[in-house]
Amino acid sequence: MSNGKPDNMPDQIRHYINGEFVDSVDEDTFDVINPVTNETYIQASSGKVADIDAAVAAAKDAFDNGPWPHMLPRERSRILHNIADVVETRQQELAEMETWDSGLPISQTLGQARRAAENFRFFADLIVAQEDHAFKVPGRQINYVNRKPIGVAGLITPWNTPFMLESWKLGPALATGNTVVLKPAEFTPLSASLWPGIFEEAGLPAGVFNMVHGYGEEGYAGDSLVKHPDVPLISFTGESRTGQIIMANAAPYLKGLSMELGGKSPAVVFEDADLEKAIDATIFGVFSLNGERCTAGSRILVQRSIYDEFVERYAAQAANVKVGMPDDPKTEVGALVHPEHFDKVWSYVQIGKDEARLVAGGDRPEQFPDGNFLQPTVFADVAPDTRIFQEEIFGPVVAITPFDTDEEALELANNTTYGLAAYIWTNDLQRSHNFAQKVEAGMVWLNSNNVRDLRTPFGGVKASGLGQEGGYRSIDFYTEQQAVHINLGEVHNPVFGKQ
Repeated sequence: MSNGKPDNMPDQIRHYINGEFVDSVDEDTFDVINPVTNETYIQASSGKVADIDAAVAAAKDAFDNGPWPHMLPRERSRILHNIADVVETRQQELAEMETWDSGLPISQTLGQARRAAENFRFFADLIVAQEDHAFKVPGRQINYVNRKPIGVAGLITPWNTPFMLESWKLGPALATGNTVVLKPAEFTPLSASLWPGIFEEAGLPAGVFNMVHGYGEEGYAGDSLVKHPDVPLISFTGESRTGQIIMANAAPYLKGLSMELGGKSPAVVFEDADLEKAIDATIFGVFSLNGERCTAGSRILVQRSIYDEFVERYAAQAANVKVGMPDDPKTEVGALVHPEHFDKVWSYVQIGKDEARLVAGGDRPEQFPDGNFLQPTVFADVAPDTRIFQEEIFGPVVAITPFDTDEEALELANNTTYGLAAYIWTNDLQRSHNFAQKVEAGMVWLNSNNVRDLRTPFGGVKASGLGQEGGYRSIDFYTEQQAVHINLGEVHNPVFGKQ
C-alpha cells in the first residue's frame, strides 16, 4: 500500500455480467468515499432495472442451459476449494482494499479474508458429505428426498465486513448449484471487484456469478433485483426496516426469503462471573469492527452487587482502546464507514448524553478532527425506556444497565424489538442454561465471545430476521426438497368407477 491506498486499485468499479465487466446501460455512476477523509476516491457503476435485467438473464441462461446445476457435487466442490485457495493467495490485497473502503482496522480485515476462504471450504465439504432422508415401509414403499437447485439467487449484502458476508452467501448458493446475482452495498463496493478475477481463476463457468452495483431504492439495483420475476430467492443482510420493505416487495412473487436484520443484543453479567474475562469480552464485543456488527453486545446488563466496579473498570479499559488509522496494525477502532452513518451514530451519542451518564468517550479523538472517527463511548445507568437502550446504533457505543434478580435480568434482556444474539456471563451452570432457553435470541453464547461454528444455525427472532442460514440450514434455503414415493408391492388404493 502507498499512503494507505491499495496498490491494485481499479480505475472504476463496474458491473460483472456473463463473464465481462460492463458499464451501466445508461452509463450512470455514483461516488465511493474513503471514510478517513470523506473524499471521493473512485466511481462505481450505478445499476438500474436494465442492468439487473441483463444480469438475471445471464444467470438464468447459465442455470437453464449451462453445466453448473448438473455437475456432480464433487465437481462443484473442487471449484469451491479452488475459490478458497485463490482467496487465500490474495488475502493481503483483499484486506487492504477492505480497510481502505470500509475504515475497518487492517488486523481485523485480514481475519475476515481468512474467514471468507473458510466459508467456501466449509460448503465445498458439506455439499459432498450431504445426505438426504429416506423413509421405508418394508415390503410396501420407499420414500426419499431429492434436493435440487432452485434457480437464480439474489444476494444483497451489507457494508460491514462486506467481502466476508458476500462469501457467506455465495458459498452455499453456488455449492448447491444455483446461479447468482450479487448486489453489494453501495458504501463498500471495492473488495467485491475482486470476485470476478477470483472466480475466473478458480474455473467457475461464465454467467454463474453476476454482480450489479448500486443503490437499493425503487428503480435502482436492489429494488429491481427483489422484484424481478426470474429471481425466486432473496438472501438479505441489513437493517430491519429495509427487510420489511423487501418482504412487502417480494410477497407478490412468493419468493423464498432469508433475512438477517438488526440487533440490540444483551450481554448479561452476573455477580458470580469471571469479571476480567467478562469485561474483556464485552469490550471486544461492541468495539471490534468499529462497533458496526449486527451481533454486538451493545446493551450490558450487570448485577448490582458488582455494578460499580464493572462500570469503573469497563470505562477505564474502553478509554484505552486505540483509535487510529485503519491501515495501522495497532489500531483497534478505525473510521466509521461513511459520513451518513457517522452522523447517525454521532446523533445517538448526543441523545445518550441527555438520557444517561457518560463515563467514557463521547467525542471525536483529538488527533482526528476530520473523517469518521469517534471515541469508544460508554453510557452507564441507562434506563430501559431510553432510545440508546432500545434502538440499534451500530457504532462504538455501549449502554450499561444494572439489575438485581435473575427475573429482572431476563425482563431487561428481552425488552427490545430485536432478538439476534445474547451473551451470558455466570459460573452457575443451572442458571446459564435456564437463562439461555428463556432469552429471546436466535443465538446465545455462555461465558464466550461471539465465536461461530459454521455448522450451527445463524439468524434471529422478532425484528432481527426471518429464517436461518449456516450449515444444513443454508443447504435447505438454497435447494428445493422434492419427495419421491416408490411402491414396492401391490397397489393399495380405493377404486372408483368400476362396475
